[in-house]
Amino acid sequence: MDEKKLFYHSLVFPAFFLFALWFIKLTELGLALSFVRFGIFPLSWKGIAGIFFSPFIHADFNHLTDNSLPLFFLLLTLFYFYRKIAYKIFILLFFLPGIIVWFIGRPSYHIGASSIIYGLAFFIFLSGMLRRNRSLMAISLLVSFLYGSMVWGLLPYDYKISWEGHLGGALTGIILALLYKDEGPEPDIYQFEEENTPFLPDTMEVEFKEESSEKPFQT
Repeated sequence: MDEKKLFYHSLVFPAFFLFALWFIKLTELGLALSFVRFGIFPLSWKGIAGIFFSPFIHADFNHLTDNSLPLFFLLLTLFYFYRKIAYKIFILLFFLPGIIVWFIGRPSYHIGASSIIYGLAFFIFLSGMLRRNRSLMAISLLVSFLYGSMVWGLLPYDYKISWEGHLGGALTGIILALLYKDEGPEPDIYQFEEENTPFLPDTMEVEFKEESSEKPFQT
């Protein structure tokens, strides 16, 4: 698959997922309903359903708007560079942070797709460093630059924000980057890694040929 076709193919799922988020929010608004009760409520049987539904639910349009751009960008990166394992990574990032929140969260409803954003950001950043791929490393630096302040979201500085969800996403992203460190784009091979023999000046090569009675191996 050429790069242009791969890029367009990688747009499909991120666009579909964002469409679902906005459709649900508009439906909630149009029906004058609140879907907050479908969020994660820690250590409660009624809150288990939130593990499946909470990423689709947002408090208001500001909450949804703030999540939309980074979510789209990070999902596009995932599906472009990790197309063979992209769905597996997404599903794990969708459910595992929610399970963590159910165990460690404060007794309130936890909603929003921020846990997926944190998981994707940490996965892409660490994986890019581990893979030694220049494209991924550049994206890793971009992610850290654009979302570097995300680290503060891991701390309980605002009672309205589910830092537990952010922490669950970050931990999941780090674990997945380590587990799938051999998956993804191939590491860039630099010139010094391709050479099998040390560099010899021309004079040394001449002397070697004169003294040796056998032909050297070609590399």
